Amino acid sequence: MDRPLDEGRAGEGDPPAVDDVEMTEEATVHDDTELERTIGLVGGLAIGVGTMIGAGIFVFPGLAAGEAGPAAAVSFAIGGVVALLVALPASELATAMPRSGGGYYFISRGLGSVYGAIVGISLWLGLVFASAFYLVGFGEYAGAALAEVGISLPGSASIALGVAFGVILTVLSATGTENAAKLQNLIVGFLLLILSVFLTYGSLDALGVFGAESVPEAFAPQGYFPVLTTAALVFTSYLGFAQIATVAGEIKSPSRNLPLAMVGSVLIVTVFYVVTIFVATSAVGSEALEGFGETAMVEVGREFFGTGGAVAILLAGLLATFSSANASILSSSRAIYALSKDALLPAKASEINLRYGTPHIALALAGGPIVVLTATGQVELLAEVASFLHLVMYGLICIALIVLRRNPPDWYDPDYRMPGYPLLPAVGAVSSFGLIAFMGRVSIAVGGIIMVMAVVWHRYYAREVRLKGVL
Repeated sequence: MDRPLDEGRAGEGDPPAVDDVEMTEEATVHDDTELERTIGLVGGLAIGVGTMIGAGIFVFPGLAAGEAGPAAAVSFAIGGVVALLVALPASELATAMPRSGGGYYFISRGLGSVYGAIVGISLWLGLVFASAFYLVGFGEYAGAALAEVGISLPGSASIALGVAFGVILTVLSATGTENAAKLQNLIVGFLLLILSVFLTYGSLDALGVFGAESVPEAFAPQGYFPVLTTAALVFTSYLGFAQIATVAGEIKSPSRNLPLAMVGSVLIVTVFYVVTIFVATSAVGSEALEGFGETAMVEVGREFFGTGGAVAILLAGLLATFSSANASILSSSRAIYALSKDALLPAKASEINLRYGTPHIALALAGGPIVVLTATGQVELLAEVASFLHLVMYGLICIALIVLRRNPPDWYDPDYRMPGYPLLPAVGAVSSFGLIAFMGRVSIAVGGIIMVMAVVWHRYYAREVRLKGVL
């Protein structure tokens, strides 16, 4: 592998180095440092499911039902299909390159260091924006939960709660991946239990087994075109599956667990989303659901179980946003770690804490901006910029798979090969890039500026790094 030769640009006398890597079932070893494999299949599923079951299932139902009616369930199903179109190539690439860094690693080896720098920095900051979005949501749910029991907070207190938990989660991740993974498993398990009970009762009620008879309404009152536009809107709910690949270097038996975790988490979450829309629209109707806005699911819980149901949904919302933020902070730091190991960021960023065995500098570079962005409280902008940066990566993942299949390096021998090549990855790329056109102009501008800055950084700092075709 070539190394950056222009030391004046690559660190002023302290140029980064691209080192040798050894992978075992127990750890990923970079020269004298070792990243232990401590995350199993359940942990991988928890990262994917925990990240995806967040704002989507608790914020989108009211808005989606307002645009597409009960057919919003189809919109979520379409989003799930598009996510699978990306999860399949990502699974193949992850079994060929089970390293920390995920989509960044695939694209840098398949398309080269320029694309790697764009996607790596976009992935890092995309996860930062996503984490801030989740933490703002967490603060709002916390404030609403306290209000439900008679404790009112001033307007800015909910944002302060989000900032405080951002600091706590960053510190927790720095004390060990295993601790963070265990917490993730616990939260996601409890969250799925609450949602399963709620959705099972709601489904039986909607099917007429018990409860009041639901008011029939047109399946797609606005026609079927809004079903497609709503699918683009709610796709942000499926950002989590690719984050599993960003901790690939820490997953046990990656050839088996990586594809199972990515595909499995998309399928699980798609079922939850579709059933949630079915239950919500059957309980109160699309028009009323739209009127409840972002807290529509809380009102659906109140419809079924009274105040206790509303509080339970608020608690589930707290757990969902908390677990999503936890998974995103962990994955963002691993993206920075991978960039640094490839000499696209200074070597200091990939230092491992000798006491806890975690990349503490990378965690600080993730956690610091997350806390700052959380303090802005700009929910919609944070979510859309995160989606923009992820969709660019998803499209390039599909293209990278096509390039690697057509001209495979000697080391390209994945244990899992996706079906439907080259049609399915091509459709996945077109679908991912196409959804960007439906976003707001400000979000597109912010995402575009980040990508341009990534190119400028690459030209200034690491233009001589060669990564294409090198494992």
